[in-house]
Amino acid sequence: FIAHVPNSQALRCDDPKKQTDAFIKKAAKNAALAAGSLALPVGPLGWLTILPEMLTVWKIQAQLVADIAAINGKKTNLTRESMMYCLFKHSAAQAMRDIAVRVGERMLVKTASVRVLQSVAHKIGIKISQRAIGSGISRFVPLIGASAVAAYAYYDTTQVGKTAFKFFAEQIEEATTEVK
Repeated sequence: FIAHVPNSQALRCDDPKKQTDAFIKKAAKNAALAAGSLALPVGPLGWLTILPEMLTVWKIQAQLVADIAAINGKKTNLTRESMMYCLFKHSAAQAMRDIAVRVGERMLVKTASVRVLQSVAHKIGIKISQRAIGSGISRFVPLIGASAVAAYAYYDTTQVGKTAFKFFAEQIEEATTEVK
């Protein structure tokens, strides 16, 4: 899933902040609606909806990141590493320091080796497992649980959008050596 970087039809614009805010709001609403709907089934059936819910939200968020990159004229800087950084920085910040670092006024994105990507994926996996357990528990309290899942998806998508805007609004450079 992470290896896929979606295309964007969004165009570079003169006021990327305003356009980004509109994209974030729309994506957050879509993520909340999808997550809340998939969280409605209760009991064992509800547990079966956890993975589809998370994948649906990440797909919406990945498209948001791609659109924000395009709005800022940084389509060429959208790599699997920058996608991982934007999607998971706010929830797994320690893991993301292996991918991107701030150097003065610019972001330095490192091309990651398979070992680094596996390490990052492991750290993210722990965070995802914790979220899935919390989400799974909410499947036993139908409307309250679905509302909580929807609210979290809205918040999470908003954070992804803010991270992506900050990231793509800056000067981005790719490291010339691979991180091992």
